[in-house]
Amino acid sequence: MAFVKDILLKSATRLLPHVLKLLFATLKIDVQYAGEKLPDDQRGVMFAFWHGKMIAGWLLARRLFPRREISAVVSLSGDGQILADTLDRLRFLLIRGSSSRGKEEVRRNIGVALKSRGVVAVTPDGPRGPQHRFKYGTLRLAAQHRTPLVFAQIRCDNARSLKSWDRFEIPMPFSRVKVTLHLVTVPDFATEEAFRAWADELSTTFADDAR
Repeated sequence: MAFVKDILLKSATRLLPHVLKLLFATLKIDVQYAGEKLPDDQRGVMFAFWHGKMIAGWLLARRLFPRREISAVVSLSGDGQILADTLDRLRFLLIRGSSSRGKEEVRRNIGVALKSRGVVAVTPDGPRGPQHRFKYGTLRLAAQHRTPLVFAQIRCDNARSLKSWDRFEIPMPFSRVKVTLHLVTVPDFATEEAFRAWADELSTTFADDAR
């Protein structure tokens, strides 16, 4: 029985990238900019979207940065392995780990990718939440490497939401998807308290798409 389950899982993993590409191709995506457009130089970029929006988010990263190497930060969990296998087949580079497991290696590999002028795609409220709250480490890394952070607010007019902590969203074929891109520069702060207050306010601002 375990053997059959393993075969089915491997088959599903092989099919999933093709299903996602087909679904994404049907979506009617409207990209808007809240202020500045994407950086037009070759600096590294951190590209962020909420964990529950990852179906549209990952492939959106590929569309927005078609000629750049894109690294995806994926947790070491069982679900993370399925996602990692899928993204690998979609030609993403992989950075495995999270804020709770392997975080030092994650930070180091993100730094390497950014210094190589790559794009690092992250879900800053993952892998366990809380929903729509930035992990402070994501913003610290953007500040440390003096790299722009592009946050994508993604709103789908026809989607199914799962009963998971992140309200994981599955867009229906041919849905209209409005994407608003925000270019965020993390300022310098005199105290940790000031930094955290700013980060929490940023989370609240970008969580508006869930209301």
